[in-house]
Amino acid sequence: MAHSIPFARMNGLGNEILVADLRGQSARITPEAARALAARAETHFDQIMAIHDPVSAGTFAYVRILNSDGTEAGACGNGTRCVVQALSAETGQRDFLFETKAGLLEAFEREDGLLTVDMGKPRFDWQSIPLSEEFADTRAIELQIGPIDAPILHSPSVASMGNPHAIFWVKDDVWSFALDRFGPILEHHPLFPDRANISLAQVTGPESLRIRTWERGAGLTRACGSAACAAAVSAARTGRTGRSVTVTVPGGDLRIEWRSDDHVLMTGPAEWEWSGTLDPATGAFARDEAPAEVMP
Repeated sequence: MAHSIPFARMNGLGNEILVADLRGQSARITPEAARALAARAETHFDQIMAIHDPVSAGTFAYVRILNSDGTEAGACGNGTRCVVQALSAETGQRDFLFETKAGLLEAFEREDGLLTVDMGKPRFDWQSIPLSEEFADTRAIELQIGPIDAPILHSPSVASMGNPHAIFWVKDDVWSFALDRFGPILEHHPLFPDRANISLAQVTGPESLRIRTWERGAGLTRACGSAACAAAVSAARTGRTGRSVTVTVPGGDLRIEWRSDDHVLMTGPAEWEWSGTLDPATGAFARDEAPAEVMP
């Protein structure tokens, strides 16, 4: 391929991630290329984490995040962990400062191999999420699915973790709801001008939650790091849990800590699968014959 770039297929608790290295060149992965990659079983992804040369002084790289429908996202915690693991294997460095559409992200690899991302401060005011209508209290807003006198889902907590989230609290198991049917409707609800990530959350203990997420621009996902963070801070904010919780997603567990300085730290694993090269304009790709567990 004339304009090929190296990439790695990885996952964060089953959240399918492509980490693409565009450092040293001006190329950008086009929405058309992203959709072509997402359409193939071998390269299907939830997010592409495209690593570009740094824009701001003091940062390691600018990371552009693409959803499987070709749209850009502001944050992806699981994808950021994958980026850290890939770059740490390449450079030996453990601590990184990235710039994204949503701002600066600090992340590091721990001694035990797990990876921590500082997801920044949550935002709760309706304009910052954003919502199309004013709500003075975003711990529970007026939104429901189902009959008005017996709604199936209602009164979600809403927050931004660099992207908009709506958390619907359920008492029954999160798997007992048809999220594949409700998710697309709620993602595109007029209340969310930038669309939204839709999660079902069940409190399983004073320090634990279980969630399922319909991810904006990607659909049902086995893990969404920013949704886990949004659910954790919303649970603490509504008195359902404390400020440090284990969030179980379909792919496994994430540890979320909402610190006293208002920053949210997410800790979890990342897994390397295979590497190759791709054309950022078309999405054509070639798999390495002898893959290595570092960025080429």
